[in-house]
This record gives sequence, C-alpha cells and structure tokens, in this order.
Amino acid sequence: MHQRTPRDFRYLRSLVLFAIFVCFVVYSVPIAAQLAGRPTRPQVQPPQGAVRQVIFKNCVSCHGIDDYAFFALDKAGWKSLIETKHTDKKVAIADADREILVDWLVTKFGPGTKPFPRTYVAPEITTFFSDGEAQTVLNRSCSTACHTLDRVNDARFSPDRWRVVTVDMRERGARLTDEELERLVEWLGRVKGTNPNQ
Repeated sequence: MHQRTPRDFRYLRSLVLFAIFVCFVVYSVPIAAQLAGRPTRPQVQPPQGAVRQVIFKNCVSCHGIDDYAFFALDKAGWKSLIETKHTDKKVAIADADREILVDWLVTKFGPGTKPFPRTYVAPEITTFFSDGEAQTVLNRSCSTACHTLDRVNDARFSPDRWRVVTVDMRERGARLTDEELERLVEWLGRVKGTNPNQ
C-alpha cells in the first residue's frame, strides 16, 4: 500500500484551496456580471451618407434605430411595417426618403439575416427609486416629441403591465438600462398602480 508523503498532502491541499477559490469567485460575482458580455438589446451602428440623413430627419425624434434589428424582412415587409408603425403618428416620410430607408433596411436586415431575439430577462433589483430619481429618469427617457409625461402620469397599471409598456417604450428609443427599467417599473407600480385614487 502506498503511503502518502508530505508532498502528496501539499498537492491535495493546493487542489482543495483552488476549488474553494473557484467556487468563491463564481458565487460572489452576480449573475448579471457573469452575463455582461451578452447584450439584451441590439446595438445598430448608424449608417453614413444619405441613409443617415433620412434616419435623422424622419426617425430618431420618436424612436431609436436599434429595434430595426428585431426584424428580417423583404422590401414589401419593411414598407408594410413602416406604414403600420406610423398610422397613429403625424409622420410623413417623403417617397424618396422612404425608398432610401427601405433599401438600406433590406440590405442590413433583409430576409437572409437573423433577427435579434426578442427576449427580456428582468434583473432582480435591490435598490429602489425615490420620487425625485424616478422623475429624473422619466424626464430623460419619456419626454420626447412622441408624447408628454401626461400619458405616463394619467395611466394606472399593474407592475407587469408597466413592464410591458416600458420595454415597448425602450424599443421605440427610450434610453433605459435594464436596471433603470426595473427600478422604474417598481416605482410606477407603487406610485401609479391600478388604484385610480392613488
């Protein structure tokens, strides 16, 4: 029978200490940080030239361009989506501008491309907005040419409904990180919940 030497014990002790260190690192780093390299939103680089001018003239006052990446459509599909998305807004894109935009969209996000997955995993939050902090974020993210804050202030939704609305607004260009979004959802649900007398 092999008798263990002091060297064997040192080796085993080193292995155990290394395993403990690895476990400590894995469990002490939050999951969000471990997944930091995986974006939850697409990030589209603005094009150059005529397309850029069309986008800045017609699109970015109401929404960002990142949500284009959620689609992979042909020319007819992009034209239909643009028409559908702008029926309730007073946005008139000139025919020449529309053609430039649609041609770029088909090239960049055509039927041969893979759309960015529409997934949103709500992170757990441990800090909450004060009224002042929430108002600052609302003023920064929601006061645009698309609507006034009256639309937010007059609404009464459950937190789950606020999350749907807020994610939709972010897809239309509201600048919110995942954590800001969740803190805002919590605040909206608490302050502007379903009770109209709140």
